[in-house]
Amino acid sequence: MKKNVYISIAFVCIVLGIMLSIEFKTIKNGGTVALQRAEDLTNKLKEVQSERDVLKKQLADLENKINTYEESASKTSAITKSLKDDLIKYKELAGLIDVQGPGVIVTINDSQKAVQPGGNANPFLVHDEDLLKVVNELRSAGAEAISLNDERLISTSEIRCVGPTVNVNSSRFAAPYVIRAIGSPETLEAALKLKGGVVDTLSNWGIEVNIKKSNNILVKKFNGVISFKYAKPIYEGENK
Repeated sequence: MKKNVYISIAFVCIVLGIMLSIEFKTIKNGGTVALQRAEDLTNKLKEVQSERDVLKKQLADLENKINTYEESASKTSAITKSLKDDLIKYKELAGLIDVQGPGVIVTINDSQKAVQPGGNANPFLVHDEDLLKVVNELRSAGAEAISLNDERLISTSEIRCVGPTVNVNSSRFAAPYVIRAIGSPETLEAALKLKGGVVDTLSNWGIEVNIKKSNNILVKKFNGVISFKYAKPIYEGENK
C-alpha cells in the first residue's frame, strides 16, 4: 500500500516539476522577447532621430542657398525686391522665420504640493489643456508669435499629452514648459493674471506659473515640414 502511495507522490512530483519547468521557460522567453523588442525600438528611434537631424541640416543648407539667390536677385530688379519683401512677410505670418520683439516669457511647472496618500496626483501636474489655455489667452491678448520650449506654434502645431510628457510639433517635452510670446508685455501679462483666469485657476492646484516681461524676446522659426494632402488652394475665377 505504502509503495503505491510513494509511487503516486513521486509521479505527482514529476508532473509538477515538468509543469514548473515549462512555466519558467515561458516566462523567461517572454521577458527576453520583450527586452529584445525594447532594444529594437530604441535602436530604431535613434536611427530616425539621426535621419531627422541630417534632413534638418540639409533643409537649413537649402534655405541658406535660397536666401542667397533671393538676395542676389533682389539687387538687380525692383520687381524681384518687391517679391522678396512679400515672401518675407508671408514667411513671418506662417512662422517660417525667426522673429523678435517685446513680450513675455511664461514658465509653467508642476505643483510642489504633497499629494495625500491615495490622492489623485493628476491635478497637480501640468497637462496639455493647461498649456492650451495659456496659449489661447496669449493669442486673444494679441500675441503675434508664440513658441513652446522653442517649438514655434503654427496652424498645424499640436499640444498633446503623451503619458507624463507633452508633444509639440512631434517633439516630446516634460515640465517645466517655457512659452515665449511676442506682443504688448503689459497686455499679455494682464490677460494671464485676470482674476479667475488661467493662472489664477492653476495656482489653486499649486501649479507654478512665472511670468517675465521682456523687451527683446526671440521666437524661433518652425523647423518641420508643412505639407497639405487634402486642402487645395482655390484661385480667383475657379468654381467653388
